[in-house]
Amino acid sequence: MGHKFAEIAFTKAVKQVQSEHKSRAGYARWENSLDVNHLLGQQEADFIMTRDSFYMASVSETNWPYVQHRGGPEGFLKVIDEQTIGFADYSGNRQYISTGNFSNNDRVSLFLMDYPSKSRLKILGRISLINGDNIKELAPLKSKGFSAPIERGFIIHIEGFDWNCPKYITPRFTETQMKNFIEPIQKENAQLKTALAQQALICKYQ
Repeated sequence: MGHKFAEIAFTKAVKQVQSEHKSRAGYARWENSLDVNHLLGQQEADFIMTRDSFYMASVSETNWPYVQHRGGPEGFLKVIDEQTIGFADYSGNRQYISTGNFSNNDRVSLFLMDYPSKSRLKILGRISLINGDNIKELAPLKSKGFSAPIERGFIIHIEGFDWNCPKYITPRFTETQMKNFIEPIQKENAQLKTALAQQALICKYQ
């Protein structure tokens, strides 16, 4: 009962280190509150549905963690309900490390970043796979206008999530975002150049 992300992440060893660094008392209050951070609200749903990439961690049978970047069109990570998200898996380098790890251990951790706004969302959950020939179950995971062949689908049942501190996040912008910033400035600059040229021409013949 309490903060669901903390219940999972704050192990005995973690709590010991928190105590040593004087942060344990504050975090202990999380664990004694009502159940929170296991059901997605509108803020989380909006954030998830506007991502074009995220980082995903799995654990192998030799207990080694593996982190993989996943990318696609904006919104390719779907919010199915308040405790379930999913995405279509497209062909990559065919190493299948994450897929293999999940066949042995269904625990998954996601790290979602919004660099321009310096926001990040951490998600812990359990993952299941949808076979590539299961057209009906894969249909809700498809991204409109994205025609790459789907190898499989992933469904994630959320166990807990947490928003992270923006400290030390360096803002980064996509090519599209930079284009949106620069185009109005370029347009204004062109208009100013045209106005100055016209003014110079008027002065020349006065």
